Amino acid sequence: MTKRDNIVKKNFLYNAVGSTVNASISLIFMIIVTRINGTDKAGIFTFAFSTSCLFQVIGLFAGRAYQVTETNKNYKNKVFVYNRIISCILMFVTSVLFVVIRDYNFYKCSIIILLIMYKMVEAFSEVLYGIIQKNDELYKVGISLFLKGILSVVSFLILDIFTKNIELSILSIILVNILIIIFYDFKNAEIINVLKEKINNKFVFLIFKFGFFTFLLTILTQYIINASKYAIDGNMSNESQTIFGIILMPATLVILCGQFLIHPFLNKLTQLLKEKRYNEFKNIVCKLVVAIFIFGIIIDIITYLIGIPFLELIYGISLKKYKIDLIIIITGAVFFGMSYIFSNALIATRNTFIQALIFIITSLFALVASNLLVSKQGIYGASISYMLSMLLLLVLFIISFLFVSKRKEGN
Repeated sequence: MTKRDNIVKKNFLYNAVGSTVNASISLIFMIIVTRINGTDKAGIFTFAFSTSCLFQVIGLFAGRAYQVTETNKNYKNKVFVYNRIISCILMFVTSVLFVVIRDYNFYKCSIIILLIMYKMVEAFSEVLYGIIQKNDELYKVGISLFLKGILSVVSFLILDIFTKNIELSILSIILVNILIIIFYDFKNAEIINVLKEKINNKFVFLIFKFGFFTFLLTILTQYIINASKYAIDGNMSNESQTIFGIILMPATLVILCGQFLIHPFLNKLTQLLKEKRYNEFKNIVCKLVVAIFIFGIIIDIITYLIGIPFLELIYGISLKKYKIDLIIIITGAVFFGMSYIFSNALIATRNTFIQALIFIITSLFALVASNLLVSKQGIYGASISYMLSMLLLLVLFIISFLFVSKRKEGN
């Protein structure tokens, strides 16, 4: 095995572990809140967490994939750091306006704002991860995500056990993330050297222009994933929100599979495009999609056999009548995981406009389908609308990727 192969393997394994832990903490937070604070507050928490993920897209704006695959030398690391500071400020301001307009009660507002602050800190750390990844040290990102995940869960659990105060528990995870950024991420990103770079400030704002379609498709992605939750918020109780949040949580792990599969290959895909080796580019993308499909079949079988008993054990509430709903959701998550691979591949080729159209179409479908089906079929309707939205997304991505691939090969 060559030195390069060892680096790729190390980056993949560490990133996979760190990303898995990081993605799992939302599930663990839900378990903690449901067990300690009850299903009503858990419903508020799960809706607030989904809302914070939606606003995080503003903080991330173009995202790490855009940053890592950017080859223009004018876009130095400092440009992306400054752009991220501005986008995080915009994230916070728009979130405050949102809760004021929605006129939620004080408790719900406080949970939403605190979780948005937590996600804002996460969004800033992502720009540091982009710098580290471009240095081909993705394994350090995995270590950072692992530390943040474990310490966040421990601090949240301890405070919630002793205080039963969700607000204080969220404040503790914000503090944990800030401390790891200061004492670990800054060092690995060599932030002092980054801030010494000489840049043209206009490029800080050009990211907002050229990364707009990437931002648009990302925020629409978050809406599509959570459209059923927003429909439940307007039509059903907090307890129903908790139930749907619980059966939706395992889908996070399936979606995560797509994320940690594609991230280690972003540098490779960028290089292949630069060298115009389009067949190799397409083959890697297709292999990753097939890997998710196979993984999805295995997860569906496991879900059918032990999914509900496992969720009942960890959450402590009866979920037997939601077995079909859970399988439907997992199937939808597999469709999304496959779509995520195609999406990042198209971002690397800078085909973001066509993706924006895909997500606009799917978002409109999700808006109509979720509200219609939730109002008529409740949680079962929410599950069906989730799966159908993901299926539509995948079909549109397959068509688009084939079109772009043929055009590249033709040129």
